[in-house]
Amino acid sequence: MKKLKSIISLLIIVGSFLSFITTITHTNFFENFTQSHNRNSNMEAAVVITVPAKYPETAQHVKEAILKGESPYCTIDRSGADKRREESLRGIPVKHGLDRDEFPMAMCLEGGSGADIRYIHPGDNRGAGAWVGRKLSNYPDGTIVKFNQK
Repeated sequence: MKKLKSIISLLIIVGSFLSFITTITHTNFFENFTQSHNRNSNMEAAVVITVPAKYPETAQHVKEAILKGESPYCTIDRSGADKRREESLRGIPVKHGLDRDEFPMAMCLEGGSGADIRYIHPGDNRGAGAWVGRKLSNYPDGTIVKFNQK
């Protein structure tokens, strides 16, 4: 009888653990935790970057968005970028000759709905995006990046 109770207890523990793991992997638990943690603390970043002065509109946007309260931290998550870009730009009208720049960037878990949006010239926006992409190309998803404000 004692063995049976031990086996039942073990099965309950294993079942609870598997339920917890399923919750983490099949919901936005990790994303929501990361977003709230990044916005409310000074995290240890694996890499720190500053948008170069040759992209002045983007650099200014990053600086001002951080000063307005956006997180300077970016947790790389390339696979969700299209969804977050759609969320962040929803309801922001297209303007001829300008791009809609978002910060945090769509490649960041912290991006998406509520991101700071600014109209900037396409050459600046796309040049800065390509620069950031090259700078971070060797870092895997999950890497924490800090954007310095100039």
